[in-house]
Amino acid sequence: MEFRHEPVLFEQCMEGLAIRPQGVYVDGTLGGGGHSAGICRRLAGQDAQDALAGQASKAGRDTAAGTLIGIDRDRDALAAAEQRLREFRCRKYFVQNNYANIRDVLAELEIPGIDGALLDLGVSSFQLDNPDRGFSYMHDAPLDMRMNRDDELTAADVVNGYGKKELADIISRYGEERWAGRIADFIVRKRQDKPIGTTQELVDIIKAAIPASARRTGPHPAKRTFQAIRIEVNDELGQLGRAVEEFLDVLNPGGRLCIITFHSLEDRIVKDIFNRRADPCTCPKDFPVCVCGKKADIVKVTGKPIKPGEKETEENPRARSAKLRIAEKI
Repeated sequence: MEFRHEPVLFEQCMEGLAIRPQGVYVDGTLGGGGHSAGICRRLAGQDAQDALAGQASKAGRDTAAGTLIGIDRDRDALAAAEQRLREFRCRKYFVQNNYANIRDVLAELEIPGIDGALLDLGVSSFQLDNPDRGFSYMHDAPLDMRMNRDDELTAADVVNGYGKKELADIISRYGEERWAGRIADFIVRKRQDKPIGTTQELVDIIKAAIPASARRTGPHPAKRTFQAIRIEVNDELGQLGRAVEEFLDVLNPGGRLCIITFHSLEDRIVKDIFNRRADPCTCPKDFPVCVCGKKADIVKVTGKPIKPGEKETEENPRARSAKLRIAEKI
């Protein structure tokens, strides 16, 4: 299957990264390489035509300009991105790992710090559109949802092995699904007959659990539950908080971190960490001067998050809930 990727908020990310031609940049969620292509183009001093044609370097250009480190948990994503980015002349490293392990990645590459990083959270278009991966409620497939197929926990393990209360809590918290209790109850009752093995079986159970009147409006009835199970399988929120802290720590002075979220819980984690790192003082508000000694090590480039415009959401509906926040290391 071809790895397609429509990068969300592309121009805003490129502007937000403020790319330095000789810098070191990390795409922590490489996916199909859409954002990375833009980073490489700026690092190597190439325009789109140069890159696609694979032309030789123009006189006076440094063929080793800049470095891209592409990280992804998905082997298929890494292989597709490496192929897509092969013509760009910047230095490139492709690493299968969790972006939360950025310190380990940099240590392995013997790179002390970076000048910018991008995290585009959530599931990629390729993973959603590939029926074999089990991410989508639109295709019948085995219940999998692992971003890294080497991981042990699958969606089938969650659906068939978690207790009713645990399932309800996950679906409510990660999916913000008002019918979480009923859905969990229906799942537990149905799996008593036989294990739930496919996405279509799960979709049918969710549809049966949600009253018909509630299914007539809004998104697909299975959307929130599938999102919740995917987040649980891949520990997405658990890894995010650590990752944001680590990426801010490894930024060089003036380096920027751009994070695109698609879920309110993701955005809240990013927002809270940015706020705390930009204003770490713990002194009571009525103190005339700071005595705690805690100093900010970042500035927020964005106050309110950047959202896609109407044109982008029309062309790429999956961008509708995207929010971009940017911070710069002091």
